[in-house]
Amino acid sequence: MKKIPMQSATELIITDIEGFYIRTVTPFGTSAKVDCPKEHLGKKVYLVITSE
Repeated sequence: MKKIPMQSATELIITDIEGFYIRTVTPFGTSAKVDCPKEHLGKKVYLVITSE
């Protein structure tokens, strides 16, 4: 899998969103996953990483 470099930012502006979920990243084999409802399968999603 191609590794994409992360871009740091202090502000993110997104318009016309339907909503968002706050979830915990959990292990999945040798990778990681984030839970979300099946109704979002096939849609473009954004995962925002914070330093909390």
